[in-house]
Amino acid sequence: MNYTYIVRCADGTLYTGWTNDITKRLAAHNHGRGAKYTKSRYPVALAYLEIFDTKEEAMRREYALKQLRRNQKEALIAAHWEDSLRILKDTKNRIG
Repeated sequence: MNYTYIVRCADGTLYTGWTNDITKRLAAHNHGRGAKYTKSRYPVALAYLEIFDTKEEAMRREYALKQLRRNQKEALIAAHWEDSLRILKDTKNRIG
C-alpha cells in the first residue's frame, strides 16, 4: 500500500508527502528524521490520509495536493478527517 498524507506541524503549517509505510513515516517526522521541512517543526500530527495501490498514484496525488492553496487543503482535511482516521486504523490493524 502507498499513502499520500498531510501533517500539521507544531507551528501550524501543513506538510504534504507520500510513503509506503505511514506508521514509520509519522514516527520519522516526529523524531526529526522525516523531511527537511518538518525537522524544525515537529511534532507533527496526521491531518489527512489517502491510500493507493501504486507508488505512482500516491506521488501524483501528492503533487496535486501540493498545488492547492492552504484554505483548500484545510477544507479537504475537514471534509475527510473521519476517512483519514479509518484508513490509519485499518492500516494499523493490518500490520498487527
